[in-house]
Amino acid sequence: MDLSERGLTAGKLVDMKWKLGVAVCSDECKSLNSPFVAMTLKVADASGKISTHTFELTIPQFQNFSEQMKDMAARMEMI
Repeated sequence: MDLSERGLTAGKLVDMKWKLGVAVCSDECKSLNSPFVAMTLKVADASGKISTHTFELTIPQFQNFSEQMKDMAARMEMI
């Protein structure tokens, strides 16, 4: 039994956008100068309804995410 037969689906990635930003200060720290990547993913469920998911990653987290996406794309080409 595959995941879709169990009612579990991942949805379809419709759009992905990212932008680089720098946090310069916060309530707790006067000077951060910490770079981050803001990601926005649009995912369509089985009925076609699109939901938007936004999150922020540190640069190392984004690099890891990017490598995972490359790995998934390579694996999908093998199928």
